[in-house]
Amino acid sequence: MKPADVLKMIKEKDIKFVDVKFMDFPGTQQHFTFSEHQFTEDTFEEGLGFDGSSIRGWQSIDQSDMLVMPDPATAMLDPFCEIPTLSIIGNILDPITKEKYTRDPRNTAIKAEAYLKSTGIGDQCFVGPELEFFVFSEAVYHSSPYEAFYRIDSPEGIWNSGADERADYGRPNLGRKIPYKGGYFPVQPTDTLQNLRSEIVTLMNEYGLNIEMHHHEVATAGQCEIDMRFDTLLSMADKTALYKYIIKNVCHNHGLTACFMPKPIFGDNGSGMHTHMSIWKNGKNLFAGNGYAGLSETALFFIGGILKHARAVLAFTNPTTNSYKRLVPGYEAPVNLAYSQRNRSAAIRIPMYNQSEKAKRMEFRCPDPTANPYWAFAAIMMAGLDGVQNRIHPGEPLDKNIYDLPAEVAKAVPKACGSLEESLHALEEDHEFLLKGDVFTEDVIETWIEYKQKHEVDAIRLRPHPHEFMLYYDV
Repeated sequence: MKPADVLKMIKEKDIKFVDVKFMDFPGTQQHFTFSEHQFTEDTFEEGLGFDGSSIRGWQSIDQSDMLVMPDPATAMLDPFCEIPTLSIIGNILDPITKEKYTRDPRNTAIKAEAYLKSTGIGDQCFVGPELEFFVFSEAVYHSSPYEAFYRIDSPEGIWNSGADERADYGRPNLGRKIPYKGGYFPVQPTDTLQNLRSEIVTLMNEYGLNIEMHHHEVATAGQCEIDMRFDTLLSMADKTALYKYIIKNVCHNHGLTACFMPKPIFGDNGSGMHTHMSIWKNGKNLFAGNGYAGLSETALFFIGGILKHARAVLAFTNPTTNSYKRLVPGYEAPVNLAYSQRNRSAAIRIPMYNQSEKAKRMEFRCPDPTANPYWAFAAIMMAGLDGVQNRIHPGEPLDKNIYDLPAEVAKAVPKACGSLEESLHALEEDHEFLLKGDVFTEDVIETWIEYKQKHEVDAIRLRPHPHEFMLYYDV
């Protein structure tokens, strides 16, 4: 839509408020709300002022004034506001220069798409993330100098096999709890969340997310997955934010809580965000070819770039200390920087479900849903493009279960980082590929490393584990 279309929609839908949303530096969506009569066509030219010093990782207090410029193409009726409210995503600008703010994650995604076109390699980057999440009936946490704890619960949790559930659910315990690693994927009534997921998907489709499927995931205690059909990089980053917004609010309205932490439960599967990606030009998928697994040379070089820069990319795709509790050997969260068709123990998998040229893509399996999607999708693409530009071949594929290889062979396979601190160091040492086209900037890289080190790595080192739960539960 154009500005005039938005104003027409406000009038026709009897909108009373306009809610402007944007993504902060670490990756949590923020918003503020205007009365509809304050929202005019001039708003799309002049922007709306706010305090940038109160947003994490942004301005200092002496440079606090910032502008948010609404993007008319993102306007939609908010599905959760009782009073008719228009929701619209904004881009962040400097109020003096009117230039787009480099620390605005959405700006980075916009620049990434422009850079792809400027290279001549392709004109579209298609992204398809698979976000996993938990649905809990309770999430309690506290951390203080003299006390620390967290507690999560779910009627599906195997730990409730002997619980008296009359008080909580008005019925006796009926069994059918999901054992650890037993959630993929039993039918109802063991899967208690079928109707909830269907309600979520119905709303998502209504608001343009184009959902392909939903199901229970491997872990006990309400782990789920809802898969969106692929879209272009910026659009998919916007959709990922909306995806979380819808899930969290529908769960909340049912007295439940959605959790996107990578590893909320010790000893069971964590939640990933396997990210599928392909590059297209003039309507043609450049990843389709006659090489290994039906891939083109371009696709192999793209994979080579990701594998080369993976440890640095993890600083954006796996951006929390909790991320590295999921990235452990032996699970579907690979720590081995190799590629393979069908093989889920490799960091990069080439899906083989569909042999159509349009379906050819690679899947980067390391990312998790605490990632800021604007940073993460841009970083993955930039690493891949560097591989194409420098013809970085990924070597031979590893078409075996890496965890079954002899120790000396497995040891030779390059590994992902084992901690957030390690990935931040890798980013510090290897980020030139991100600076091409001014997509990321030195300021963004330095600020990201400094923020993560100070507010997460150092903070959690000095506090007990529940502090980590507090930091990341609502990401």
